[in-house]
Amino acid sequence: MQKILIPTDFSDNAWNAIDYAMQLFRNKECTFYLLNTYTPVIPSGRFMAKMIDGVRIVDAVRDSSQEGLRKTVERIQSKYRNPNHRFETVSSFNLLTEEVKDIVDSFGIHLVVTGTKGASGIEEVFMGSNTVRIIKNTKKCPILAIPQYFEFVTPTEIAFATDFNRFYSDSELEPLLELSRMFDATIRIVHVQYGIKALSELQQFNLNMLRRYLNGTEHYVHTVSELNSVSQTLEVFSQELNIHLLAMLNYQHSYMEQMTREPIVKRTAFHTQIPLLVIPELGMDGVSPNNSNKVEEVLKH
Repeated sequence: MQKILIPTDFSDNAWNAIDYAMQLFRNKECTFYLLNTYTPVIPSGRFMAKMIDGVRIVDAVRDSSQEGLRKTVERIQSKYRNPNHRFETVSSFNLLTEEVKDIVDSFGIHLVVTGTKGASGIEEVFMGSNTVRIIKNTKKCPILAIPQYFEFVTPTEIAFATDFNRFYSDSELEPLLELSRMFDATIRIVHVQYGIKALSELQQFNLNMLRRYLNGTEHYVHTVSELNSVSQTLEVFSQELNIHLLAMLNYQHSYMEQMTREPIVKRTAFHTQIPLLVIPELGMDGVSPNNSNKVEEVLKH
């Protein structure tokens, strides 16, 4: 059974992420953990009220959080009535990123689904919103970020953006392969090329290994020339090929990291129009991305 964590602040944006998750996993047995965190300002000093209508402020905020979660579960069950889905609620007096990390560790969460919001979508994510903090602090499972106004589309076209500079382990590719199996989706491997530079020996090896992993899954390799920036290049690629979901691995010097460091002026054109699956660096299964000796060991097997 899949264990999926969905943080919510009871906004329309958060509901859209919940709505997407319910449809994405409609045919899977899942336990959804709905999380709301609260950090009320506790007044101090002789002239600051600690009570409102006889109720301590911290208790009032906690009660509001719990009631919001209860109503959210009722809304989901009223709309979907899916016997495959179970729900647990977590109301926590904690920082969101810390609580997400704790729940992922404690409950063995397989995926975190969260909403992105704002007129500039992914730009805001990269500018330090809760979503990017979750991405940076969650090391044990993927994060699926859903744009504020995105309406669910069955993801039959999935892009996996990579520079081929890193060896991907089975555990890191599994979330991508699982989505492909669920929806019989085509995976489009997209590599952003700078100039006309050919792939290095290491890059070619990693590409070959990636294709070996994807054996049995319909996939294609696309090499595209960089436009103004990596973010804009991937945006144009996704639009032209009608991509339904974009996946990236998050590691040092990855496309994900590059996009977070791009100047704002280059990133303004990249609005999150499609869901973004960010896979953390889960371990190399004994293979270092830049170790030719290890590459030889893998080839022998």
